[in-house]
Amino acid sequence: MPATLRSQGDAETTCRERGVNSRPNPRSGRPRWSTPDVPAAYDRLVDSEITLILIGLVGAILGAGTVLAWRVSEQVQTQIPERPEPVVPPGVDTVLSVLRSSAVVVGPDDVVLRASAPAHVLGLVKDDELVPEQLVDLVRQVRRDGEVREADLTVVAGRSSHPLSLAARVAPLSSRLVLVLVDDRTRERRVESIRRDFVANVSHELKTPAGALMLLAEAVGEARDDPEAIERFAGRMRRESERLTRLVQQIIELSRLQGDALVDEPVEVDVRSTLITATEASTTEAENKQIDLMVQSENGLYVLGNPDQVLAAVSNLVENAVSYSPPGSRVAVVAERDGEMVRVTVTDQGIGIPGGELDRIFERFYRVDPARARSTGGTGLGLSIVKHVAASHGGSVTVWSEPGEGSSFTLLLPAHAYSDDPAPPVAASDTVRPMPKEAHQ
Repeated sequence: MPATLRSQGDAETTCRERGVNSRPNPRSGRPRWSTPDVPAAYDRLVDSEITLILIGLVGAILGAGTVLAWRVSEQVQTQIPERPEPVVPPGVDTVLSVLRSSAVVVGPDDVVLRASAPAHVLGLVKDDELVPEQLVDLVRQVRRDGEVREADLTVVAGRSSHPLSLAARVAPLSSRLVLVLVDDRTRERRVESIRRDFVANVSHELKTPAGALMLLAEAVGEARDDPEAIERFAGRMRRESERLTRLVQQIIELSRLQGDALVDEPVEVDVRSTLITATEASTTEAENKQIDLMVQSENGLYVLGNPDQVLAAVSNLVENAVSYSPPGSRVAVVAERDGEMVRVTVTDQGIGIPGGELDRIFERFYRVDPARARSTGGTGLGLSIVKHVAASHGGSVTVWSEPGEGSSFTLLLPAHAYSDDPAPPVAASDTVRPMPKEAHQ
């Protein structure tokens, strides 16, 4: 018998070997052939689609291969019959859960299908919708052409009343799914802005005394035959040099205090000894202005921290009090226990600070009266140093002030040890009026 006329039994055997089943037709009795491997092949293609979506997710994170994966995914979809794909493929949730970025998976019609916890905290998602309109526009653009897009956005989202600086990256996961990754850069941008302002202010502050020294040097050269003029110019040069030296020292000190980290390797600091040392540096100026400088502290008061930084903070407060106090007035420096804290209060009877300026006096290079600050040698960095020292020691600084009456600055630092035995004042003086409870921080 020719090969083309093989029996029905041979044909059934061959089909079984090739994975094709035959079942009798109920009407004709002839075999009806089926291929059970077709659904399996379909499932393999769907698995390929899921794999490509995960590849696209990784590509969106790493910044490579996303567009290629999207195009291949589109080709795969054209090769398989219409069948609903998984809304969010398995594995995507796991990847999103380990991302540091705020992650959102957006489906058709811009509906949010998945959103990580940081995305909700940042306020990017509300009622299954992206809140920032800029992100919605990026999602639609990516869905149209499959191209990855990156953008820097400034938005007001969530409960924040301040604008947020966001870095967004939007990439396709498939022809219908889009991944949105967002990083909050608000703090970084603010720090960068502060750094730029700081550099600009430092440049300006250094230029002023440097320029003055140059002019004075020229004046000295022209007055070589006038001893009195030379002596006068030399005195001004000395003052400008002292101001420049102080400015550089405070810039260095402030640079060491930058950041929110607490003090490394803190040691026990004797508060009373610190107050005495701080006031000694201002004794000469106080005597010249006939200012009564009083120091009073309880025995056994200690804080845990950096001795040089604590001394710098108290010294700046005392120096400011003496500099801005009129002749014949009084400055009091008092340390006492306040619960778990040590309270150091510096009170003067000086010119005071207007209420509208109190919120800004701790800013770097800020001066209430720039002209007076130049005459007193102020740099505008002293109170900023006090604020950073307080923060790095787990404390705070507050101020009360009334124009024409005086000011009281209070430095609060966590107490380390305490004794009930009070110490007598270092210099006797009348009682200084107490600071009101209302104070600005």
